[in-house]
Amino acid sequence: MIPYGRQDISQQDINAVTNVLKSDFLTQGPKVPLFEQAVMDVCGAKYAAAVNSATSALHVACLALDLKPGDWLWTTPNTFVASANCGLYCGAKVDFVDIDPKTYNLCPQKLAEKLEIAKKEGRLPKIVVPVHLSGQSCDMEAIFKLSKEYGFKIIEDASHGIGGNYKGEPIGNCQYSDITVFSFHPVKIVTSAEGGMAVTNDPNLAERLELFRSHGVTRNKYLMTKPADGPWYYEQIELGYNYRMTDLQAALGVSQMQRLDCFVAERHHIAQCYDRLLKDLPITLPWQHPDNYSAFHLYVIRLQLDKIAKTHLEVFEALREADILVNLHYIPVHTHPYYQKMGFEMGDFPESEQYYKEAISLPMFPTLTEEQQDWVFETLREIIL
Repeated sequence: MIPYGRQDISQQDINAVTNVLKSDFLTQGPKVPLFEQAVMDVCGAKYAAAVNSATSALHVACLALDLKPGDWLWTTPNTFVASANCGLYCGAKVDFVDIDPKTYNLCPQKLAEKLEIAKKEGRLPKIVVPVHLSGQSCDMEAIFKLSKEYGFKIIEDASHGIGGNYKGEPIGNCQYSDITVFSFHPVKIVTSAEGGMAVTNDPNLAERLELFRSHGVTRNKYLMTKPADGPWYYEQIELGYNYRMTDLQAALGVSQMQRLDCFVAERHHIAQCYDRLLKDLPITLPWQHPDNYSAFHLYVIRLQLDKIAKTHLEVFEALREADILVNLHYIPVHTHPYYQKMGFEMGDFPESEQYYKEAISLPMFPTLTEEQQDWVFETLREIIL
């Protein structure tokens, strides 16, 4: 059986976690700031706040940017629901911008068109969340220019993107955004079992991220309303959450980060092998923009259904019956029942909907062997030819 993604845990990783189990700290301890520093060193951001999931990171990022009821958050339909739900958690309204048909990321041209209309209607977004699908960055420079023209903030959802580059600079340096969010779920580029992180270059945002991840509580004398009663003293100054990362998770993350470059390089090697094997089949291979060096979290193909006798579902099920556990990223968010109750309908975002009808995520993880890739190719060829 070949999964679509899986973690790569080394003896070094196991030792790192075991050492924490033998230490004085299991929850909040010295490994959390070490993990934050390791991520900052890679992406070039000045501040980081580790949390228990990327979903939590998106939520605290929205809170740090003061997203409130009545505000709008826009994102792409082609993402996991968390990219949109974070706006709802804050009581904001959510809308979507359709995707570019080549990169499958939020389309800057469609964003510009929608912003022009929204300005006339008085419903401009407060936050836009571009999602770096599969690890390939959105066109952040174009989106950033629009943010300056229309006055919205940017949260990069780089859950797929750590280790990738955009215009020669690391994803997560926040050159074109206010906050960037990473995921460390087991199928992502590096893992901390569960975990996420929000990074920023703004010290005020960093302070708020830290507050919201830990109950809104502070010991910072400059933030408290009165002098401390003693060394035990703290104050709750915001309504925060218990989104903290444990030292156990952070220790695994620190260890994994030491292999980040190797993980991404191996994913590129696998993608190149797929490109070579699949080039003559009636499928569309993932296109890489020349401005990007993808982290290649996913390898997504699109079936050219007009050239294939089987349906999308039939191909998908046949692959799974062959013990190739392909997946589909993603069901367009606006088509879920919860969002359709808000008034979204089929046909609202046609590029995302067409992508959904054709897309399949093939197995992609660093320990995928050439023999396994050959098996994927041979099986797929037999199914669709």
